[in-house]
Amino acid sequence: QVQLVESGGGLVQPGGSLRLSCAASGFTFSAYGMNWYRQAPGKERELVAAITRSGISTNYADSVKGRFTISRDNVKNTLYLEMNSLKPEDTAVYYCKVVFGYSNYWGQGTQVTVSQ
Repeated sequence: QVQLVESGGGLVQPGGSLRLSCAASGFTFSAYGMNWYRQAPGKERELVAAITRSGISTNYADSVKGRFTISRDNVKNTLYLEMNSLKPEDTAVYYCKVVFGYSNYWGQGTQVTVSQ
């Protein structure tokens, strides 16, 4: 079955960096575009970044442009999110997602907390 397992979250000071990973299994990873979302307390889940199946094209939310980089390794079946210049407002649970037809598959999420 489809499995997405995020890791790499943690507590970091403002201005710091983190690298999130999403290990995928149960499907042909290289055949699908992938997405990172985040959900802060009391807020709706929002799209952070997206990448095509080849990794050539990417898209970012305006709030993270220039600070976050999405990438993928189709040999390791892993999706990444490099996060730099982190701000307190980046605090959220971060999820990876893949879409098959009308079905969305989510990982369990990884907590990122940006605080002094």
